[in-house]
Amino acid sequence: MDFGFSDEQGAIKETAREMLANRCPMVKVREAAESRSYPEDLWEEIVHLGWPGIAISEEHGGQGLGMVELVILCEELGYACAPTPFLSNAVAGLILAHAGSDDQRERWLSGVASGESRGASELTAPDESPVVADAAGAAFVVLSDGDAARLVEGDAAEIQPVELIDPTRSFARVLADGGEAVSGDVEGAIDRALVALAAELVGVAQRALDMAVDYAKDRQQFDRPIGAYQAVSHRCAEMLYETEEARSLTYYAAWCADAEPESLPMAASMAKARASDAAWRVTANALQVHGGIGFTWEHDLHFLLKRAKVGGRLLGDPRRHRDRVATLGGLG
Repeated sequence: MDFGFSDEQGAIKETAREMLANRCPMVKVREAAESRSYPEDLWEEIVHLGWPGIAISEEHGGQGLGMVELVILCEELGYACAPTPFLSNAVAGLILAHAGSDDQRERWLSGVASGESRGASELTAPDESPVVADAAGAAFVVLSDGDAARLVEGDAAEIQPVELIDPTRSFARVLADGGEAVSGDVEGAIDRALVALAAELVGVAQRALDMAVDYAKDRQQFDRPIGAYQAVSHRCAEMLYETEEARSLTYYAAWCADAEPESLPMAASMAKARASDAAWRVTANALQVHGGIGFTWEHDLHFLLKRAKVGGRLLGDPRRHRDRVATLGGLG
């Protein structure tokens, strides 16, 4: 059985890695974090490439591809720690595509796919204080409503900015009355959102791993690269294991979403739990490999660590998803 990417998927990954390396170096991430604003030219390039519509049907203006292709993009955006509204827009699109009414899909999905009328969605677990990523400037926001959800237009909502520790992403509390019910398979849509978020965390982990390995090769102590010492090399090997296991679970969950949806609930929670743990552990270990320089504001590693910390809690922390896996497996 072939577990590799198709030619088209490989081309998507290569294009994304190359574009983000050129258009979103860490110096740009730092500028966005310090200004608490997104670079407009980066979003314009993402829109030009058609990424916002990659998993939206052609009927609604998208590319009509699947979750695997969306996950490829999310991993690369996580690797770049890209300051964009891509994830929130993608999650809103997934919710409408899988749980919205025909009228809601007809009205909003083409704007999500083109990136011209962005959506945003609540990204917290039910018992947590609700926050929405990238609500400012969104044409509509999907808010939790018990087991269902409701859609409110951006102009009808009160948006209260919230500063979390991740300065590379915009968060807010959204207050709004009324709106339209989104009463389809919201849980199935959120499962897909979990996979997209897990993919971003895998990308964060991979970038931190690469930074740590490069530093371990270059940094010399006692006339030897520090990577030659077991304390460092074993730590890097553990980071590789964490990242690869999270990646395998995430791509399996993406495959389930497209080909075996009955397996998606457990696969999505397994991926989110593992990727959340991996992103935090790998970024924390990368900091240890870097030593004192890794703790400074001037080093870029802390942007990844903060993205990992916040992303690990969005849509439920690892413990919540391990509990869900146990329940779905008949152990809870």
